[in-house]
Formats: sequence, C-alpha cells, structure tokens
Amino acid sequence: MKLRITNYEFKKKYNSQSGQAMMISVIFFLFVSLSIVLTIVTPVTREFRIASAMISSRQAYFVSESGVEDAYYRIKTSRQISSSETIVLGTQTAVTTITDIAGGQKDISSLGSGDGHNRKVDIQISTGAGVSFNYGMQAGEGGINLSGSSGINGNVYTNGNITGSGSPFITGATIAANSAALSADQTNGSGTPSNNVSFGNASATQDATQSFQVSVDGPMNKISLYIKKNGAPSNATIKIVNDNGGSPGTTVYDSATLPASLVTTSYGWVDVVLPKTLMNASTTYWLVVDASTSASNYYILGASSGGYANGVGKIGQQGGTWNNTTPSGLDYYFKVYLGGYTSTISGSYAQGFTIGGNASAHTVNNSKVTGTLYCQTGSGNNKSCNTSQADPSPIGYPISDANIAQWESDATTGGVYNGNYTVSGSSTSSFGPKKIVGNLIVSGSGTLKLTGTVYVTGYVDVSGSAKIVLDNTTYGNTSGILIADKYLNLGGSGQLNGTGQTGSYILFITNSACPNDTSCTPTNNAAIDISGSAGSVVLNAQQGSLYFSGSASAKEATAYSLNLSGSTVVTYDSGLANINFTSGPSGSYSVNSWKETQ
Repeated sequence: MKLRITNYEFKKKYNSQSGQAMMISVIFFLFVSLSIVLTIVTPVTREFRIASAMISSRQAYFVSESGVEDAYYRIKTSRQISSSETIVLGTQTAVTTITDIAGGQKDISSLGSGDGHNRKVDIQISTGAGVSFNYGMQAGEGGINLSGSSGINGNVYTNGNITGSGSPFITGATIAANSAALSADQTNGSGTPSNNVSFGNASATQDATQSFQVSVDGPMNKISLYIKKNGAPSNATIKIVNDNGGSPGTTVYDSATLPASLVTTSYGWVDVVLPKTLMNASTTYWLVVDASTSASNYYILGASSGGYANGVGKIGQQGGTWNNTTPSGLDYYFKVYLGGYTSTISGSYAQGFTIGGNASAHTVNNSKVTGTLYCQTGSGNNKSCNTSQADPSPIGYPISDANIAQWESDATTGGVYNGNYTVSGSSTSSFGPKKIVGNLIVSGSGTLKLTGTVYVTGYVDVSGSAKIVLDNTTYGNTSGILIADKYLNLGGSGQLNGTGQTGSYILFITNSACPNDTSCTPTNNAAIDISGSAGSVVLNAQQGSLYFSGSASAKEATAYSLNLSGSTVVTYDSGLANINFTSGPSGSYSVNSWKETQ
C-alpha cells in the first residue's frame, strides 16, 4: 500500500514545523537577551545598592564626627554643654555622650545613625599640663614682709628681700634671690610687629637667633621674647652662646627652658629667667631659641626691620647652618635684663625669725634656721653661714602676660556686660564666661557662681559673708579664673572658692600695679587686700602688692611684693604644683585618642 501525501498536506506540515522553529528561535533569543540583560543589570544594581549603603554609612560617620567635634569645641572653649547632646544633619542623627573618667579626663562618644547604618566615633581628652605654683609664696623684686605672728606653711621664693618683725615663721625652705634689674639693658620692639618669623617648622628653620651687646658689665638674669605658637609645640630651650664669624658659635654660656605652656596662640611677652652669667660690655652674644621640628606645631617671633643697632636676627639650626631672615635684616622683639641688688633675709631681733627648712640668701640676719643656713654674711643667727653655695638666682613668675591675655580673650567669647555687676542680699547668681566693663561687687550673703572665665575691667569687692564660687557642673575638679584690671578687696568672712571638689580652686589675677597705680584699695593701698578668710583661692598680683591682715588665709600667693600681718597664715596646698584650668592655653583640653569604635 502506497502512502500518498498531497502537495497541500506537505505544505501544511512544512509551514507548521517552520512556525514552531521560528517560535523556538524567538524564545531562545529572548532567553539569551534576558540573560545578557540580567548579567549586566545585576552587578549594576548590586553596585548601586553598595554605593547607596556606603554613602549612608559615610553620612553616619560624618555626623558622628560632627558630634564629637562640636562637643570638643564646646568643652575646650568653656561653652555650655550637657552630658548628652543630639545633632541632626539631613536624615542622619548623632547622639553624643560625655563621660568623666579618671585623671581629670573626659570620654566623648558619638553614635551616628540613619538609613539603617550606624557609625561610632570615640575620643578621650584631658586638660593640659596647667600652671604650676611650686611655692607657698612667691614674690618679685618687691620682696616679702612678715610682722606679728604671721607665717607661711610651705616654701618661699622671692627675687627680693625677706624681712620679719615680731615673731613670724616660715615652715619650709626660704630663698631670697638676688634681684633682676627693674629695667632692660637691651630691648627691641613694641606694638604690633611688622614681620612674623616662624621657626621650629622644618629642619632648615628649626631655630631662631638674635645677636646683641650689653651696655655694661654685669650678670644676665632674664630675657623676654614677644612670641606666639601654632598648634602645640614642645618646650624650647633658650641659650646664650658666643659669636663665631657673624653667626652663633657652639660655646653655651647660659641656658634655660622656655615652657610651651607660657606661650599662647596670640603674641605676648614671655619671660625666661637664666642662671647668672657675667656679660661683658661691647661683646657680641647670640640669643638662640632652640626648638624641635614639626610642620604643624611651631613658634612665631615678632620682628621688625632694622630696629636694633647692636645685632641682627637669623634663622637656621644650632650647630648647623644659619641664614638671613626673610626679608633680610630683621631684628626680633626681645629684652635682656642684667642683675639688680643682693638679697637679705632679716628678723627684727636676734633669732626672732623662725625658718623650719633651709635658708638661702646673700645676707641672713637675726634668724633661727632649722635646716642649713646658706649665706655669705650674717649675724644674730643660731648658726654660722655655710658659704659653699653661690647666691640664689632669680626665678620667673608662674604666669606669663600671654597667658593672662588669652584668659581675657576667653572671657570675652561669652559677650560683654556693661556696667557694675552686683550680687547682694542672699541672692545667688550664675555668670560667665563674660567680660564686665565695670566693677564686680558681691555683698551680704550673696553667692556668685562662675560658669566660665570672667574678666573685670574695674575692681572686685567681696564683703560680709558673700562668696564667689565655681559652678560644679561646669568645672568639676578643675579650676577657674577671675581677672580684674584693678584691685581685689576681700573682707569680712567673704570667700573665693572652687567647686568643693579636691583640686578645684579659683585663680584670681589682678593687673593692678598698686601701690603705684591711680586706683588702689582705700585701706592698704594694695592690688589685693585680704582681711577675710579668703578660701580655696590662689592669688596673683605680679605687677603690684598683696596685703594679708587679721586671720586671713589662702592656698598660695604670688605678687611683686607680699605683706603679712597679725595672725595671718598662708598654707600651701601641694596640689597646686600642677593646677589644671578648663580655659586658656595652659589648661585647655588636648586629645589623647581619636578613633572609630563601631
């Protein structure tokens, strides 16, 4: 039997098979195309998601960084801040937590979050080295005078004489150094410098130097520099060296440390006291400021062109190459002081002055010394002079003019209060940081709480049972500063106190030169007059006199001249050897660590 397929049936079957093949081809093409598209799109989508997540993560990190930076800035500048702060930037939020930790440090932790991503940054900060008060009392060339049964529990150092009448006492070491001159033998510069010279920022500009000559033979005991700093450089070294063909030589006659804590980020005169070295008139010497090298932490000296006839400034490296300044021929702002008079410790009658430690001065009279008596001449003492040591050299004040200027600037950041600020009756007021263009008066049983540094252009008067204290929330175990251009009068049972925590004090500073000033206290003509119980206060009158009377007391006192009468006793607190402030260059917070923890 033969199978017959008609032409119509063949064509129908062929067309059917051809359509199926075409459909399969189209489906296969679509499948391949889709595979290709997916191959391309999937990584792009994945990369987009990764990029989006990375952006969100970075935004969380940036807002976290913003949180710690804002908190650090507020703490460093003594602005108001709570233990927890929240910052919102767009869709991102940072919660910053501030925690006090051991050693006066703070931990600042900020958690940034948004779009499901969290990043955490943590820093730890601590106060700087602070200002050191190493003596119960320190005086300048005006010296120290004690009368009645007054006394000092602690060590004493003065660049002048110490005299006692009645039965006064000092329990610690008592040193009266030969004074520095009251005026500079050599000086250059005043006002705003026309040039600024940076050094310590590279090897070729590590050190700065200035040549000079003195007008008379005599011992050098102090130099002053008009200087500021960038960042946080380490301590520098001041050297007096010989001349070697128009540049500094390698023979060092004298050297001393320039503490970085005394230098601020604004220009100011900073004193450095040197051990006495005999200077010869008309001989060229070089003053070298030897610093370490850091591109971001260095010093800057004020300078002028051709202002000093007896020398010239250079820049370079001690023991290496020295070059001319840019522009050439600049002279740095500096002062050179030669010696003043020889010192004396003297009581009013034989062995009437009791000294519990060693005593040291050129001349010691009428003193009962428990320790060793170092002197060149003396009479009326309980023992003979031990002449084995040279006369003591003068030392510098613990606070520089630059420090004071910086603290005044810190106060002004909080604004200006015009007129007298008064707290009276039994009221309590919180105040600071602030500059008062007027006087500060606290009377009755009123209390003024300082929440920041306060600078008063007039006088400060505290009377009755009134108090000026540091706010505990702001200061904790750190110390605060009150500055006045004119005098402080503290009478009755009035007090100046810290927060009440160990290591917290008020440092009161006066710029008054009383008794050589137009406005002084009416009773004793002093820059600081203390007849009350004073309190947990550190007193500083480096340009004027400080007068204690009655049963007054304080933790430490520094002044050009110091006077104690009646039964006044100043008891030195050992914690003052390293006192930390929350404001200013000496005690501003520095970062110990800065890292991401999540």
